[in-house]
Amino acid sequence: MEEKNRLRKVSPILNHYSLEPHFVEDFVRVQKIYSSKGVFALKKIKPQHGADFIRHVQTLFQKGYNRIVPIYPTVDGRYAVLHQNELFYLMPWLSNEEKEDRFERHQQMLRELARLHTLSSREVPIKKEDRTEHYEKTLQEWEKEKEFLDGFIEACERKEYMSPFELMFSLYYHDVSQALKFSTNKLKDWYEKTKESDKARTVIIHGKVSTEHFLYDDRGYGYFTNFENARQGSPLHDLLPFLSRTLKTYPKRSEECVEWIYTYMKYFPFREEEMLLFLSYFAHPGPIIRAAEHYYKGEGKRGERKAVQHLQRQYWLLKNIEYAVMRIDEIERQKQEAKAAAEAQAQEGAQS
Repeated sequence: MEEKNRLRKVSPILNHYSLEPHFVEDFVRVQKIYSSKGVFALKKIKPQHGADFIRHVQTLFQKGYNRIVPIYPTVDGRYAVLHQNELFYLMPWLSNEEKEDRFERHQQMLRELARLHTLSSREVPIKKEDRTEHYEKTLQEWEKEKEFLDGFIEACERKEYMSPFELMFSLYYHDVSQALKFSTNKLKDWYEKTKESDKARTVIIHGKVSTEHFLYDDRGYGYFTNFENARQGSPLHDLLPFLSRTLKTYPKRSEECVEWIYTYMKYFPFREEEMLLFLSYFAHPGPIIRAAEHYYKGEGKRGERKAVQHLQRQYWLLKNIEYAVMRIDEIERQKQEAKAAAEAQAQEGAQS
């Protein structure tokens, strides 16, 4: 009975593709359609995302980027079907068998992300006042965070008996403050570097980069899917959330994460000012500061034990990011020193 209901629901949509479903499997956000013409994936999205999503995917195809799971047109040439106030689109069903280990899978995905960004890259005009406003607003927010950290640690240290959360926060305070200081200094360096510039580089960003949205066909080629959040923006909007999710784990020195970043930058090299902004945002200890603010304000009512566990997880994330940031900062400094030495040597050779 349930199977008949599923077939009855999808049939009016699949009629637009001249497809007759034989069997339908429900997954979390997609349906697997078995038909005489093959196996397909039917995806439902919010109608307000439809036009932009299709436009960005078509733009990437036109620019020669073909590592996107193809979207099939209907019989009359549309790329989505509006049915009962929901928007649906049809794709091939990819086998997605993991023929590589986790490291290789991430390597390939970031290589393809860099290609996607490279092909869609363009310079856009930026008003100097807008850049200054963004810088001053961000700096003001981070200065308020510093005031909160200093105020909270003073309040904790005045107590004769600290709560477990306050004691743990006191142990973490120095590392959080140092991360915020590093982040703020990189932001200031970025602004000094760019305050006279009236342009910035933007790309089509995927919007939700994850290995769950990077699927493999039966030949082992990887393809991006789930472009509903695609938009024009800074490449950092793709990289930073992915890195944060990847490093949200137990404490570890993630050298592989550093390698993934440099795999990406091999195909989409950051300019000096982009690297400064990347390091600033990457290092910013926002999650652990928010955990402390919620506790201080008594929000969430998660109880002391859960609050302590949450703070500890945010600290692990902070330390994992710290390792990656320090490694990247060191590599970039060595590159600059090598470049300066090579230029000095070339100058000496020209003078002699």
